[in-house]
Amino acid sequence: MKIFEWHGTRNQLLSLLWVFLTVNYIYCDVFTLHLAQYLEAFLSGEVGDMKITEEFLLAFAVVLQIPMIMIVLSSTLTFRLSKYCNIVAGLITTSVQTYTVTMGGTLHYMFFSFFEICTGLLIIYLAVTWQQESAE
Repeated sequence: MKIFEWHGTRNQLLSLLWVFLTVNYIYCDVFTLHLAQYLEAFLSGEVGDMKITEEFLLAFAVVLQIPMIMIVLSSTLTFRLSKYCNIVAGLITTSVQTYTVTMGGTLHYMFFSFFEICTGLLIIYLAVTWQQESAE
């Protein structure tokens, strides 16, 4: 008995997973701003050992742009490019998220991170095992 069955293409599924991942990133950050200690730290420009500078925010923006651009690229690139871009983007985003979890965090951060890492691993798995179909 099947519990899940996908009726679209692999491109569509990967794109949907990137949407799911992006929304999780955004909501985790929004939730963090609801904690007074973190909001105050962000407003002061220092969160733990991190200094919030324009360069830091640019680097953060570049990393967060990866899953957002993959929403589009997963559906528009050719098979081979899409496969390899999904693998590379999945490795980057999952590695960054896994690294940040090792620094600790709030309960909600760990909760969101679990789903973010699992989604990244699923994206990597789907891309690695993706075989070109004649219909795609």
